[in-house]
Amino acid sequence: MLTILGFAMIATFLVLIMLKKMSPIAALVLIPALFCVFVGKGAKLGDYVLDGVTSLAPTAAMLMFAIVYFGVMIDVGLFDPIVRGILRFCKADPLRIVVGTALLAAIVSLDGDGSTTFMITVSAMYPLYKRLKMSLVVMTGVAAMANGVMNTLPWGGPTARAATALKLDASDIFVPMIPALAVGLLFVFVLAYVLGRRERTRLGVLTLDEVLVEGHVQDEEQEKAERAETVLVGAGGSGPGKTPAPSAGGGASVALGDDGSDDDASDDGFQGLDPRRATLRPKLYWFNALLTVALLTSMIMEWLPIPVLFLIGAALALTVNFPHIPDQKARLAAHADNVLNVSGMVFAAAVFTGVLQGTGMVDHMARWMVDVVPAGMGPHMALVTGVLSLPLTYFMSNDGFYFGVLPVLAEAGAAHGVTPLEMARASLVGQPLHMSSPLVPAVYVLVGMAKVEFGDHTRFVVKWAACTCLAILGAGILFGII
Repeated sequence: MLTILGFAMIATFLVLIMLKKMSPIAALVLIPALFCVFVGKGAKLGDYVLDGVTSLAPTAAMLMFAIVYFGVMIDVGLFDPIVRGILRFCKADPLRIVVGTALLAAIVSLDGDGSTTFMITVSAMYPLYKRLKMSLVVMTGVAAMANGVMNTLPWGGPTARAATALKLDASDIFVPMIPALAVGLLFVFVLAYVLGRRERTRLGVLTLDEVLVEGHVQDEEQEKAERAETVLVGAGGSGPGKTPAPSAGGGASVALGDDGSDDDASDDGFQGLDPRRATLRPKLYWFNALLTVALLTSMIMEWLPIPVLFLIGAALALTVNFPHIPDQKARLAAHADNVLNVSGMVFAAAVFTGVLQGTGMVDHMARWMVDVVPAGMGPHMALVTGVLSLPLTYFMSNDGFYFGVLPVLAEAGAAHGVTPLEMARASLVGQPLHMSSPLVPAVYVLVGMAKVEFGDHTRFVVKWAACTCLAILGAGILFGII
């Protein structure tokens, strides 16, 4: 009964948000509360919610201060060199922009933090997508899949959890998986190419007259010729930092204005990576770079809890880069919307996870999934684990899967001669899909900053992320890794 109710609760949640009948926050709170009553444990709802909030509070704190820290780093220009390189490659070609999104997300994912990846990727690419009227769900989908593949890095979380659950060395799990994961990343790039071609076909072939990535402006003659048929970014007139929007003639000029926005983006209050923004601190570039390296090193070495590291890092970044209190308040206010949206989602998700775990639904669902595996599949338990990792890591947290389900699957595999290492490697397959799970806090950073409905993102990304997972699984089997 609990198994049926668990799947019904998840299905109800997904259907309602994909049909846009409820907002994600409302659905995350009200649906589990209702099902908790159906289970007959409505009196314990408060305990379940408090347990969920307690378990996710460190994550919420980490995300809040991570958004502030990396928001400040974006403001002061730490990531501008990487972004300039990607934007030079992208130009105004939708195909290159989508591939560039995947490339940027993959590079930034090396730090092992999904929220960081999404903040930097969206900040860099959002103005281009808005200016060229490209599909924003393509951006969020490609970024999520690229980050999902890279999330398998030993310091990203899943590999460490699998190693801990099965008492293995993380490097023994990850290193042999590199060829299969490389195939998965290549699949994401190929998919980005295909989606980019589709966007190029939809929008037409766009040409770039000049990109104002480094503050260049079009020459006066060209500007005069286009002034009558273009819409300028900013509060009127042309000049440094302002650029024409796509013209009706099929060509396009793309750049960021003084406020880093376009006509559409300005309505959202979004600030892009404008090369002349007042918050730049070029003289403090190396301080910020060293601070970020020290922060990431401390995270990898686990010298302090991650929320504490980001709290200290955010305080240092604000104090050094913006010594005047009004400036600090302005920076905090600039990122307050993202902080509130993400932290609100995390605490709402705490209700969902708290009810799933507290009522025992997640345990019954896991046992049912294991029990339905035919006995004849015993010798192929690694393959079974790889396939099961797709739905299970989507419908439950990584902690629930790696500490609750994987040991049970590994025990069943061991009875048929399948080694724990094979099981652990197979368990990583589902991560590209997991990164778009409604139980992953970072995905709310992605859709929130991109101004994309979670349901739209889910409808778009699930099929492609599942294909990416299957590509990794197929490569693992082909190379004899799984």
